Amino acid sequence: MMRFNSHLSLVICLTILFTPLPGLPQPNKVDKPDYLSPLEKTVVNEMNLARTSPKEYLSLLEQFRKFYDGKLLKLPGQTPIQTREGTSAVAEAIRSLRSQTPVSPLSPSKGMSLGAKDHITDLRASGASQHKGSDGSQPWDRVNRYGTWQKIIGEDISFGHNKARNIVMTLIIDDGVPNRGHRKNILNADFQAVGVACGDHPAYRTICVITFAGGYEEKD
Repeated sequence: MMRFNSHLSLVICLTILFTPLPGLPQPNKVDKPDYLSPLEKTVVNEMNLARTSPKEYLSLLEQFRKFYDGKLLKLPGQTPIQTREGTSAVAEAIRSLRSQTPVSPLSPSKGMSLGAKDHITDLRASGASQHKGSDGSQPWDRVNRYGTWQKIIGEDISFGHNKARNIVMTLIIDDGVPNRGHRKNILNADFQAVGVACGDHPAYRTICVITFAGGYEEKD
């Protein structure tokens, strides 16, 4: 049975929260594939760190939780930021990762990344913030332009973040999203292939489309 998991991140107020702190684990560097930009490659690496080493990744969350005062985040030298859930969302994410079983890393797909890039181009032109394209296309339509997705497909979209750790940690914390669907997509063992595209947006500056699938057959 084919399934679609669709999740959209609009928590742009947290853009500055997740600057990597000294001494914390960093994702392994991967220089290939060449069709991905440096930011896109690092997004894949960051998701795979969370997938393969969830207990290691939760240490990132534990480090900055101390900067919260209820729902107000007070980072040194910065204007306090009002979040939707505050420490409760971070604590819930930590609990989730603590019980998370490691899963296999995602394999980047050229066709899926091209499909995600098509959506970046569309959102940039339209100024929209949704999964449905201006031509009526859905994530499965876009990736099927360049190959064939298998079993299950999902999509996360991040707005307003220009660093991989900011993008992935925001999606994992999923502040204000009751079903934590972004996190579920990133940590879903059924997903094996991933396409990533990041680019400019007229309202949110940087956006990143991440499409997941149970498998993917590239066109020749």
